[in-house]
Amino acid sequence: MCGICGFIDFKSNSDNDVLNKMVSALHHRGPDDRGSDIFSFDNALVGLGQTRLSILDLSPAGHQPMHYEQLSIVLNGEIYNFKDIKKELSELGHKFKSESDTEVVLHSFAEWGIDCVSKFIGMFAFAIFNKKTFEVSFIRDRAGVKPLYYYWEDGLFLYASELKAFHAHPRFKKKININAVHQYMDYGFIPSPYCIFENCKKLNPGHILRFSIEKKAFDISKYWDVNDSYRLPKSKVSYIDAKNEVEKLLQSAFEYRMVSDVPVGVFLSGGYDSTAVTALLQSNRTKKLKTFTIGFEEGNNEAPFAKEIAKHIGTDHTEYYCTTKEAQEIIPDLTYYYDEPFADSSAIPTILVSKLAKESVTVALSADAGDEIFAGYNYYEKLQNNLALIAKIPNLFRSPLGHLFHYASTFNTPFKLKNKLDVLSVVLKSDPTQYAQSFQHRFFTISEEIKNKLFKNLFQDSKTIFNNDYSAFEDNLSIALANDYSIYLQNDILTKVDRATMSVSLEGREPFLDHRIIEYVAQLPREYKFGTTPKRILKDIVHKYIPIQLMDRPKTGFTISVNAWLKNDLAYLLEEYLNPKKIDEVGLFQSKYVRKLLLDFYSGRLHDQSVIWKLLQFQMWYDKWMK
Repeated sequence: MCGICGFIDFKSNSDNDVLNKMVSALHHRGPDDRGSDIFSFDNALVGLGQTRLSILDLSPAGHQPMHYEQLSIVLNGEIYNFKDIKKELSELGHKFKSESDTEVVLHSFAEWGIDCVSKFIGMFAFAIFNKKTFEVSFIRDRAGVKPLYYYWEDGLFLYASELKAFHAHPRFKKKININAVHQYMDYGFIPSPYCIFENCKKLNPGHILRFSIEKKAFDISKYWDVNDSYRLPKSKVSYIDAKNEVEKLLQSAFEYRMVSDVPVGVFLSGGYDSTAVTALLQSNRTKKLKTFTIGFEEGNNEAPFAKEIAKHIGTDHTEYYCTTKEAQEIIPDLTYYYDEPFADSSAIPTILVSKLAKESVTVALSADAGDEIFAGYNYYEKLQNNLALIAKIPNLFRSPLGHLFHYASTFNTPFKLKNKLDVLSVVLKSDPTQYAQSFQHRFFTISEEIKNKLFKNLFQDSKTIFNNDYSAFEDNLSIALANDYSIYLQNDILTKVDRATMSVSLEGREPFLDHRIIEYVAQLPREYKFGTTPKRILKDIVHKYIPIQLMDRPKTGFTISVNAWLKNDLAYLLEEYLNPKKIDEVGLFQSKYVRKLLLDFYSGRLHDQSVIWKLLQFQMWYDKWMK
């Protein structure tokens, strides 16, 4: 696990000092080693930088940038099946100097070119410079576990694992992308490929960017897309056979994530996803797994359940009950580690459990993506119920009813009813193939009333992020799952976990995100996933290892009482960052309306309270990175 960064500079005024400052900005991602190289040509300088958290081959042989023949690489992530690929390459005559997966990627690229990525099982974002073809290739993993930003302006191309590395380059221009701010206020994150800054983007998951130094231009292509698996016909496999196959895939994926030359642990919440990871791994070994749980005296506290699960499985379990003060002390640091606006408050407990795990291990397995793969979120049931209701309405009356519901929602109706009317209005006025994504769009976004009054300028780009082609999908649940996998999971959950674990130099691994799992499960019939119960097939697998009595409880999230804090202990933050002077200094929001939102928030009249945390995190980000 590492941080990578660098540049392609056609004005050739970047230097080692600049590159080293960029690398230093990513020190927390890899404190064990660092390296940088600059290659000088007639028309450009190419810089490769890396900071290393040593996981595989702890010796100097794993140092980066790494070179082989005409190729040089910096890599962030892990290729879990590198030993299998290494064996194949050895049979083709390749010789290796290390036990590093990075060297295997280099030789794979030399042997198979860009197509080598199809062989990789892992999480990765890497840059390979081919000195013969004068091309730099940037490749990001299929699900988007590892981040990769890029910037292209005025003859300067920058790339990095985190935006903070760009700030170390004197020619990086910090101009806010207004459209990205609108998206952030809707979703609480800025969706890929967009970025908070102009001329800056994230490379989409499953994509390759090839930069031609000769042409001074780049092109982007896609090598993997989760939607392709959902477009395939549903499998005719029996439920029993499907369950057995899913269990084999899970076992294989989980074991791959245990490959390491340093200690490995597991985040255990006590829910089905983390329990599946822990139970399947512990069943195959006599040595006790190390598991970690953070508990809270307030909010949703799953620590007691996790403790019972750990006791039943027989892990070496560590739990820590965090005080409110400890959790609150994380907040000032959020905008440093999440260096573009990010409003998922569960980043706080995720950082805390990462700190706890780091005391004992260097790698921790997280159980994210179980909900997005196996249909675990509660709102999928709401989606199904709403679509069932709409199905009873004749096609002829749907659009007129949509307009009627919109009209009704403009009256002084209770918030919950107003919200339902608004959602149904949007969905009913949509094309039937867009019902699922229309529902999701309204589920995520803040109300149009708040947006129209909050921003000084109207939204310039009305395209929704839920705009894929779903014509070949067999059901609306598949559309919802594909959207959540490619949008919410990547931009929210994986961003949260990557920055949280990296903030303490801990490698976070995502065993459910082995692409073989989603490619198989996407083709299973809907009722295998969302059947008599959400996550039907995963739950039945877990019940082979854990009694149902230990697992049978309502689904909860990894949440804290941030709104209560903001009304009491942390009210000073709202007064400091959301006061009229600070709001007007940024120049994006109407300060009088922000004041009204605050007063409604304090009095309990503000129904969509998430807007306050979003505003606070944006203002704190601006204060940190724009001054």
